Amino acid sequence: MKIGFIGLGNMGGPMAANLAKAGHEVTGFDMADVAIDGVSMADSAAAAAAGADVVITMLPNGQILRAVAADVIPAMAAGAALVDCSTVDVDSARAVDADAAAAGLLFVDAPVSGGIGGAAGGTLTFMAGGSADAFAKAEPLFDIMGQKAVHCGDAGAGQAAKICNNMILGVTMIATCEAFALADKLGLDRQKMFDVVSTSSGYSWTMNAYCPAPGVGPQSPADNDYTPGFAADLMLKDLRLSQQAAESADADTPMGQLAQALYAQFVEGEDGAGKDFSAMLPRFEKRGRE
Repeated sequence: MKIGFIGLGNMGGPMAANLAKAGHEVTGFDMADVAIDGVSMADSAAAAAAGADVVITMLPNGQILRAVAADVIPAMAAGAALVDCSTVDVDSARAVDADAAAAGLLFVDAPVSGGIGGAAGGTLTFMAGGSADAFAKAEPLFDIMGQKAVHCGDAGAGQAAKICNNMILGVTMIATCEAFALADKLGLDRQKMFDVVSTSSGYSWTMNAYCPAPGVGPQSPADNDYTPGFAADLMLKDLRLSQQAAESADADTPMGQLAQALYAQFVEGEDGAGKDFSAMLPRFEKRGRE
């Protein structure tokens, strides 16, 4: 296919490179001066999108997505697909879908899970929303950039799946970190706690696969001084998106709301910026009951 790729940062760059390596003709655009193997660079988003069968975007937020979509949609030929792999608010995804449909285009919102390593290795998971025809057009590209793609429903469903998943992740990580900090104060060895919890009803991904305690369980960012695998800043972004969606849908999410407040305090009022989201553990270690 002829592919336009807008947003060639830490995630988008490797994704575009994998598409080019697979033999697709990829034209890219980014606000920064970047060079990606196999990707020809255009001087604007609209130029990258012109004549493309599929235009893929990987952008920071919904406001930027809407602005980029306003630029690229007029440049795209009827029947082409706009595939947004950013994590943005559900309302923005649905608004761009409506604009794309009005122009005779297909649209897929397809946020990803798997981080920078997954982008580089082509092992991402895509959570996709859009029509069956739109998903079918994008699916061969998902197969190159990732290991799994789930069609979650109509436009916005991909974003809904992503933010619900990450709300669970944020809440669970806080609970895991609290439990380790409590175990410390009760004199319980961390390895013994892991041995019990990882095979008991407290089992979770944050305990078993991404343990926030250094030297316990499989290797994780905790073993590298909390250098981010998934930054606390990004967790805060996703939790804010979850609460924005909850407010829009009139959903009661008290744990999600509290997790957002705790990560906001950690990132913006303490020393959490630039650290992995599991660095909540040393935060709780240093605190007593208020």
